[in-house]
Amino acid sequence: MPKPRKQQISLDATPYYHCISRCVRRAFLCGTDTATGQSYEHRRGWLEEKLLALPQTFAINIAAYAIMSNHYHVVLHIDKKQADQWSDLEVVERWHSLFKGNLFSQRFVRGENLDAAQRARLQMIIEEWRSRLCDISWFMRILNEAIAREANREDRCTGRFWEGRFKSQALLDEAALAACMAYVDLNPVRAQMARTPEQSDHTSVKKRSEKAKSTKQPNHPNQQAEELHPFVGNPRQDSPKGIQMRLTDYLELVDWTGRILREDKRGAISENAESILTRLGIDDSQWLEMTSNFEQCFATFAGNEQRLRSACETLNYQRPSGLSRCKAALG
Repeated sequence: MPKPRKQQISLDATPYYHCISRCVRRAFLCGTDTATGQSYEHRRGWLEEKLLALPQTFAINIAAYAIMSNHYHVVLHIDKKQADQWSDLEVVERWHSLFKGNLFSQRFVRGENLDAAQRARLQMIIEEWRSRLCDISWFMRILNEAIAREANREDRCTGRFWEGRFKSQALLDEAALAACMAYVDLNPVRAQMARTPEQSDHTSVKKRSEKAKSTKQPNHPNQQAEELHPFVGNPRQDSPKGIQMRLTDYLELVDWTGRILREDKRGAISENAESILTRLGIDDSQWLEMTSNFEQCFATFAGNEQRLRSACETLNYQRPSGLSRCKAALG
């Protein structure tokens, strides 16, 4: 039986999570239905637009995403510190952008006075909303419900559009994060929907590549795609908030990996890609296996043995979940 989501997520272990949501019907999420010839390509735009808009409301950032024909992948970064710094008013205004709120919150936004009991009740509700605004379950719920409503309206039907439960994997260390992001960004290449990563529509790697080409300093966090969690360079003291890698190194690593996956041969590892893998403690054969079959390489958690044991201890697991898989992939 699947474990409750709260038993799979620990911000003490990692703020990064890989989520996958699949369409439950035979009808496509996107692409062209070969049985009817009907095209659903426009739905990729729906999903991408909504996905990239939600971080403006949530304390959750998008590190990577890829929208496929009957499912999508997204790597999320939870920024709880940001949510904790929001004022009560900001929390309420963000929640009101999603829902109507209640009578007390509406009066609070209008600046009307509340008595002590009403204020105490509202404070409890605000803290609950603050928690929800850095919760990946609420993020995925709002995203999926919006797309399901649009698709059902277009198809003139009712019922489930998505599987009842999205899959999530905790990315416990830098190596797992890099491999998972590359796996997500290379989904269209592996599915032969695109020849190169930068040509794969509705993916984070294309958005990052396009922005990198238009700026003189692609590795500067402020000159990267603003909708996505930034790359901030290799780990160092007082490093800014973001992914601990240079954007150009990551793009080169993904490009090298994509060419090998597409050509179905080992190929020669580039000098820059080799240095990145060395720093991450991964050899090229491990890297290619993870970026080809990340979901099969790991279960609920992805990371080295030490980080896995620590995360499972925090979440009160009786035994480390997926230990043999993690040891085989990351040691």
